[in-house]
Amino acid sequence: MDFIDEVSFWVHGGKGGNGCVSFRREKYVPKGGPDGGDGGDGGSVIIRVNPNFSTLIDLRHRRRYRAGNGQGGKGKRMSGKKGKDIIIEVPQGTLIKDRETGAVLGDLTTPGQELIVAKGGKGGRGNAHFATSTWQTPDFAESGTEGESRYLYLELKILADVGLVGLPNAGKSTLLSSVSAARPKIADYPFTTLTPNLGIVQYGDFKSFVMADIPGLIEDAHAGKGLGDHFLKHIERTRVLVFVIEAISQNIYSVYKTLLRELELFNSSLLEKPRIIALSKIDLLSEYDRADLPSSLDGLTCCPFSAVTGDGLKLFLDSIIQKLSEAKK
Repeated sequence: MDFIDEVSFWVHGGKGGNGCVSFRREKYVPKGGPDGGDGGDGGSVIIRVNPNFSTLIDLRHRRRYRAGNGQGGKGKRMSGKKGKDIIIEVPQGTLIKDRETGAVLGDLTTPGQELIVAKGGKGGRGNAHFATSTWQTPDFAESGTEGESRYLYLELKILADVGLVGLPNAGKSTLLSSVSAARPKIADYPFTTLTPNLGIVQYGDFKSFVMADIPGLIEDAHAGKGLGDHFLKHIERTRVLVFVIEAISQNIYSVYKTLLRELELFNSSLLEKPRIIALSKIDLLSEYDRADLPSSLDGLTCCPFSAVTGDGLKLFLDSIIQKLSEAKK
């Protein structure tokens, strides 16, 4: 399935039904009092979270959503039926904005959460409402009002506890597949990962947590180079960031600084999140070279590991649990 995380479309609430002009008709009462019913309210357009959805792909091709109009009122004070609502289902983590003003209308993060994005118009009142002691046969009724209309922009930011960031081919996807049931595409060339991948990690007695792998970053990713700028938004909601750096890199510290810089230029608040440095692919190093790896960078402990052999994964996961516990407090 294609991963679509941005869509735009128009939404229109239904028009309210018109009130009815009617008079009671009974035997020996040729023209009784007014008994016109109210028009029904127009239907609304509602966006609802479906936890089984992971992409906005189902909304990609439709450009307008219009709720049903309310029915007109009838005689004998009978109100018209309300117009039918339209329910649009989206994944958790969907941000709803007004495309024309940029205003945020809602941030939907909870299963079943709903947001009315276009209210239906009000139904008009029938002439039964307008009778007075001096005017007992009003021959008019209210018209229904138009529903709301707006142009929406939907942006999906996936929900995860831990976000993996690193250069292309740093081993993020292999790591995700080794600690969870996720099976992202893995190969030994850059940009294998073209979309974010999520995996649920079960570890010891700790409650499971969600780990996200985004496409690799390169220098100037924040400015649109490569694929990173489009997907960096998907780590904005994470609680802990893991910098995955190849242990075989010529200058591990330089790679770390490059990643740090890209995050800062994209959104400086990302640097406020707890961080872990994970040194991948230690199975490609000799015992001598492993011993020469840095134990820390900028005061952060480095966690060397191999997703292939499993070496170091326990220490790595222990570090994540500790950071998640701290973040929760």
